[in-house]
Amino acid sequence: MPKIKTRRGAAKRFNLTSKGKVKKNRANKAHLLGKMSPAKKRGLRHSSLVSPADSNRVKKMLGVK
Repeated sequence: MPKIKTRRGAAKRFNLTSKGKVKKNRANKAHLLGKMSPAKKRGLRHSSLVSPADSNRVKKMLGVK
């Protein structure tokens, strides 16, 4: 059985926590930020967890599961 290759685009976007959950950066932080309130921009700095419905798919792309 050959090794499963990691999808490199997914590897650059997602990280695994020590408990096995999938961490991601938030979207909407690239451009058109002038119309966004400073509080919303501050909130987008922090990373969040991928929903449990999508985490199995992301783990498969990372070659973990």
